[in-house]
Amino acid sequence: MVDTSVTLAGVELQNPVIPASGTFGFGYEFAEIYDINCLGSISIKGTTRSPRFGNDTPRIAECASGLLNSVGLQNPGVDAVVAEELPKLRKCFSKPIIANISGFSIDEYVECCARMDTQEQVAILEVNISCPNVHGGGMSFGTCPESAAEVTRAVKAAVKKPVFIKLTPNVTDICAVARACEEAGADGISMINTLLGMRLDLRRRRPLLANVTGGLSGPAVFPVALRMVYQVYEAVDIPIIGMGGVSCAEDVLEMMLAGASAVQIGAMNLVEPYICRDIVSALPETMEKYGMSELKTIIGGAHNG
Repeated sequence: MVDTSVTLAGVELQNPVIPASGTFGFGYEFAEIYDINCLGSISIKGTTRSPRFGNDTPRIAECASGLLNSVGLQNPGVDAVVAEELPKLRKCFSKPIIANISGFSIDEYVECCARMDTQEQVAILEVNISCPNVHGGGMSFGTCPESAAEVTRAVKAAVKKPVFIKLTPNVTDICAVARACEEAGADGISMINTLLGMRLDLRRRRPLLANVTGGLSGPAVFPVALRMVYQVYEAVDIPIIGMGGVSCAEDVLEMMLAGASAVQIGAMNLVEPYICRDIVSALPETMEKYGMSELKTIIGGAHNG
């Protein structure tokens, strides 16, 4: 019998499989097609202080082995999430959740994180300083160590629950940003967010996305994400939630060997709605295939020798 349980900053999870923010709504939508309590946790839709409609359409562009999205943080705002979305999720999901928070100022990050910090089901705050699809916020905070540390320090001073900082891969040195977050008090790192990309409409001879550029996700980015998780694992001593192109149980094991303590699945939820359930189901057999009896013991295993 294998053990799929993991621990994130003191939070016990039955397994490491977590749907990534922005690809799973607020969770209860997927509860209509399967029992989502099989999941380790859920990272809910990115939340801002005020409601956001998001970017103009088209927002999605397909490409080989992945897709581009430019949704632009559409969400009903933190007050509505607390009052309406979280109670709906509690009715169908009994485990701790991860609240993903985005912002356009440090004050907004602090306000939204402090509000979510009071919610009983929220176990971890995932601070998104890496969204490439908005202007004047998001990724701008995550592109240099100093600004990343400033957001981290301010949020940590306002909350009690563990804070994971979600990093962008669109930087020269992601390890420097991760170290700055750790030194500022972060309890963990989430990585990677999407890679900046674009497509052109040949008939119109214009960018396909209304926002011109979007975030590339899906299997195409997995080798990049794996490399970055591997590097950051050697740079910091705090846990990592790995993500980026994960599409099967083998990818989960690779991410954990590279250094991830848990793994988020994003774009594949949009392609195959049952993917997280199926990966959870496949994990024990896949672990046995590779002689792994306990997931906790393989974290960072690719660095040993």
